[in-house]
Amino acid sequence: MSKKSISQAINAALTEEMTRDGNIYLMGEDIGLCAGCFGVTKGIIEKYGEDRVIETPIAETGFCAMAVGSAVTGKRPVVELMFADFVSLAFNPIVMEAAKLRYVSGGKATVPIVFRAAQGAGGHFGLHHSNCVEGWLMNSPGLIVVSPSTAADAKGLLKAAIRSDNPVVFLEHKMMYGVKGEVPEGDYIIPLGKADVVKEGKDVTVIASQLMRTYTEAAIKEVEKEGISVELIDPRTILPFDIETFAASAKKTGRVIIVHEHPKTGGVGGEFAAAITEQCFAELKKPVKRVCGADISVGMGDVEPHIFPTAGSIADAIRDIVK
Repeated sequence: MSKKSISQAINAALTEEMTRDGNIYLMGEDIGLCAGCFGVTKGIIEKYGEDRVIETPIAETGFCAMAVGSAVTGKRPVVELMFADFVSLAFNPIVMEAAKLRYVSGGKATVPIVFRAAQGAGGHFGLHHSNCVEGWLMNSPGLIVVSPSTAADAKGLLKAAIRSDNPVVFLEHKMMYGVKGEVPEGDYIIPLGKADVVKEGKDVTVIASQLMRTYTEAAIKEVEKEGISVELIDPRTILPFDIETFAASAKKTGRVIIVHEHPKTGGVGGEFAAAITEQCFAELKKPVKRVCGADISVGMGDVEPHIFPTAGSIADAIRDIVK
């Protein structure tokens, strides 16, 4: 084990996988000497050269489509989208091509590609650079969507994503790149599609990831002083999500809260809640509750605290559901 930031853990996963497999290459805007907008790919071009760390124009539709083509023909590209908001510019190659090619070929074609993207608010980047995009991608069969919350998960999940023969969108929260944690050295893999029971409890289940997991952990410390026992689950993989783990916890506690940063309407919380209710209706003591971002675009300035869940609002939701 060694202590690494989430950024360093992602860098380690990329480096280890590129050393293991010569078919893996990186593609994206400013990812070479500039190491990307957030410095995640620092030092990789010096190790592997310009043939495997490819600088692109500002043209997400074009270079994502090129990467899909190379994945189908034998390469394993890892594409960096500078901000996750720009998934919207690459929707056709990601959703209409990468996610559907294996199905439309009857399983003959594989699409081993990873789209890395920095998402989330917190830096006052405004409405074009602050979105969480899980909800946009939830309705895309054939696509895998991953949202790591810790350095260890970032490394283990990214290595699993790179080795997958299916397209993966790997979402990294831009405000968490500097968060440090213990990370296993060497070949460390976390299976895609498996949630993490971060903390066991008996009164209420809270499902949260990334920055919302951090806020939830702070909320739990407050409500535990009042004798409330909380079970915390990090979904890690958003699509397909681990309904077995969600349902087992819901049946145990009888109360569920889902926390996410993106807007409530059309968000992943609605899908999580519906699946839990379908499987656990008889065991639920209260309706599943969602604590989510407001249905509004993220403006500039100091508006973010008024739009997104906070540790305080999550704590209030926990108190309310266990009354």
